[in-house]
Amino acid sequence: MVRVAAVGDLHVTAKAPPARLRSFYQRAAEVADVLLLAGDLTNDGTSESAATLCALFGGLDLPVVAVLGNHDYDHGEETALAEMLTGAGLTVLEGTSMVVDTAGGQIGIAGVKGSGGGFAGGTVTEPGERELTAFAQRTVTAARELRDALERLDVDLRVALTHFAPTPETLKGEPLELYPFLGSDLLGAAIDGAPAAGAVAGPEDAGRRPVTLAVHGHAHYGIEVGLTPAGTAVRNVALPVIRAPFAVYQLPDVVRVG
Repeated sequence: MVRVAAVGDLHVTAKAPPARLRSFYQRAAEVADVLLLAGDLTNDGTSESAATLCALFGGLDLPVVAVLGNHDYDHGEETALAEMLTGAGLTVLEGTSMVVDTAGGQIGIAGVKGSGGGFAGGTVTEPGERELTAFAQRTVTAARELRDALERLDVDLRVALTHFAPTPETLKGEPLELYPFLGSDLLGAAIDGAPAAGAVAGPEDAGRRPVTLAVHGHAHYGIEVGLTPAGTAVRNVALPVIRAPFAVYQLPDVVRVG
């Protein structure tokens, strides 16, 4: 068994008191094998807020793996923010992946921030059906990068980490008009192993290992539990949703144990 701790949407500011909050995250090393951070780690994307974030998560006794969220891009310093987190010992994924060795086996994590676009009948469709806007192109690109990053993982337990939602199921409670800004079914298709937008399925697609868990944030008023169309377990770990410093899921059964 492998245990994954996860939280998103911390919205840390430069004024947050890291000494008081850090004790919560030190506990993650006692109950989990890896800690996932699902974006919107800062409230404004400034280096000052990133410094507080580094004080919270740097040097913990377990791997900390993160993706950035839209708020982390607000100040145009997302590259510097990611470099600061990396310097503090965190791993920041964006179309990339990593493998964590645990006592229960290897777990592979692939991550992208992702983008919006909506779901069936929403605003973003496959290329060729209509001219893509820059917003839509970001969604298509993110989905392709996520799918490719997952495919590079030669492990039995694979986890997809995004900020934007890959399914509308975990958005229940959010206003319907906001769904296109909260996630995209292209991310869900990438997690399920569907061919990249514009590509044709080949023989190799039939033998792909399924993704065990998809983790996202962003939907503060959504619900925790959902599924992709192919049945991959999805968990919305936005802080207001899980109502705890982090949630802990036991894999491969995806049971919340903390």
